[in-house]
Amino acid sequence: MEPWVLITFGAVLFQTTRFMLQKKLSVTALSASGATFARFIYSAPLTVILVAVLLHLRDLDLPAFTPAFWAYAWIGGLTQILATVCILLIFRSRNFAVGITLKKTEVLLTAFVSVLVLGEGVSLQGLGAIIIGVTGVLILSELPQSDGPWWRRLNNRAAGLGIGSGLLFAFSGVCYRGATLEIASDSALIRAAVALAAVGMSQLIGMSIWLRLREPGQISRVLSAWRSAGLIGLASLAGSLCWFTAFTLQNATYVYAVGQTEVIVSLLAGYAFFSERISSREALGIALISASVLALIFLL
Repeated sequence: MEPWVLITFGAVLFQTTRFMLQKKLSVTALSASGATFARFIYSAPLTVILVAVLLHLRDLDLPAFTPAFWAYAWIGGLTQILATVCILLIFRSRNFAVGITLKKTEVLLTAFVSVLVLGEGVSLQGLGAIIIGVTGVLILSELPQSDGPWWRRLNNRAAGLGIGSGLLFAFSGVCYRGATLEIASDSALIRAAVALAAVGMSQLIGMSIWLRLREPGQISRVLSAWRSAGLIGLASLAGSLCWFTAFTLQNATYVYAVGQTEVIVSLLAGYAFFSERISSREALGIALISASVLALIFLL
């Protein structure tokens, strides 16, 4: 199994842990924006330290990067923030496992965004496997209590937030890969860490200004909830470093596609920690997504 696949699995585990912690904070102490900010205030400074440590251990200077690096980094950072807020809002209308799964429209959307932004496409076999996974997502997008044809039942707030977050995450992932490709270094880890540090600090500054102006008191609440928020920051750091490293090694579409294993992890987490249950229809959707991921692993 190729290294980027294993690294993506690691990203899934850390990201699921972060979303669990953010879900708890977003429905108790913090707003959706505050819970999103929690990941940056405790992780962004650590990324800068990580870059310094890596460069010191390898006796290297900070690698050069092009002006396009900042464009990719800032667009990726902004779209990630907006996508994360959408996910936290989904948590308030659907259960944990399905809420995570709804955003998996990002996989198919990333294929188109990747061609548009970076000119990187996917094979026909890979696209077929991705479509199987997206079919599972559409099945999961149906609210159990709705009546009428399935296409009408997709017209709900949770489905809209899921598709919106998927498109935003698609731009985010593709732009992050674009940023890592603009760094002059042979080390995937250093390119990932430098890009992550630039994005993380930009997100921290931007969200600090936003919360100060639009949601007074949220920053204080994040600091007060430092026990949970600090864990969110650590999980975010580990997960983001894994995502960025995977993006340096492989097309963002394939990385996100393998990242759909997050559905299985979130299902187990929802069952174990939130006493949530999954319907037979939702189980079918998850089975299709799992088949899609396995197909991609064997195809690549």
